[in-house]
Amino acid sequence: MVKIGIITGSTRDSRVNTQVAEWVKSIADQREDARFELVDIKEYHLPRYNESVPAIFTKDYQTPEAKPWSEKIDSLDGFVFVLAEYNKGITSGLKDAIDYLYQEWNNKAAGIVSYGSTLGVSAANDLRLILSVPKVATVGTHVGMSLFTDFENMSTFNPAPFHKDTLEKLLDEVVSWSTALKTIRTEKSEVIL
Repeated sequence: MVKIGIITGSTRDSRVNTQVAEWVKSIADQREDARFELVDIKEYHLPRYNESVPAIFTKDYQTPEAKPWSEKIDSLDGFVFVLAEYNKGITSGLKDAIDYLYQEWNNKAAGIVSYGSTLGVSAANDLRLILSVPKVATVGTHVGMSLFTDFENMSTFNPAPFHKDTLEKLLDEVVSWSTALKTIRTEKSEVIL
């Protein structure tokens, strides 16, 4: 059974990101084909990215906070990123969290749940491009939510009911792709041994 991390995409104190992530997890937990867990990037206390280039290839991290982050991402088979859109892009905290690692992301799948004034579409497209470098395959289905209609006063998450169906389709894709890509990672590790 694959393990999927639901990754928060914001570290701000005033974030609504965790509300969305908990909604994703409440729906994901109804499934029996994967295990899901919340992975809050804020809890890892990653400083601004400042690693040497070889560290991402050797896992010899100079930043102490990077080691538990590396272990967590390495233990997962796939991801659902819960993405806040800031200035038409992803947050700096999420970008740093992605940049700290490389091998740990390789040959895994991800889905994107975004929100913003324009459904977080620009940030979702930005994230797809960023994830392509460390070889994360992003599924086609995307849940995009509006700060104006899916939140009360832009602070209390209250999603429109139709988002649940789209999220379930996204989860179907993430689980199936994560399962398939796990075989590739297993084959590669057998070749190395």
